[in-house]
Amino acid sequence: ACHRPRAQLHLHGTDQRRGLLRPAHRKTGPPMKLLHLARPDDMEKLLPLVEGFHAHHGITLSDEKRQAALMPLLEGIPHGMIYLAGPRKAPVGYIIITLGYSVELGGIEGFIDEFFIREKVRGRGMGHEVLTTLLPALKDHGIKALHLEVERNNETAQRLYKRAGFEARENYILMTRTR
Repeated sequence: ACHRPRAQLHLHGTDQRRGLLRPAHRKTGPPMKLLHLARPDDMEKLLPLVEGFHAHHGITLSDEKRQAALMPLLEGIPHGMIYLAGPRKAPVGYIIITLGYSVELGGIEGFIDEFFIREKVRGRGMGHEVLTTLLPALKDHGIKALHLEVERNNETAQRLYKRAGFEARENYILMTRTR
């Protein structure tokens, strides 16, 4: 679960209590503390995870620029959010959702900007559980669709996203301009 996402999912269902997200399929019992909305005081725990993701993808940012990009999301700007995966004191991953608006889709859409699970805990279903926990809760907050991009040769990530309900948009490609 270490990839730059791009696909689309229409959202459905939810379950959220006390600010913690738990899997939608778990309707009874106490909430599972899988995902925690990251706050400014989580920067120290978040940075090593983001650095791991960036190193894996060859993204070169100075620590100063990385922190400057993360801090507005941690402070609660309306353009996105960061969730830590696993125990709050020792997270094993994170997911960043950024927000936009689509007339075609009828409202707010999300984009998984970064999704990372530490290598040592991959393959145990945590990436799938993060997605199946988060997606229904996002729908409850008015997000109509969630997009992501994934490397064409990353078949493991593609299987994960397909199992979570994402589909490739056959007639579309992602194009980017940064300058």
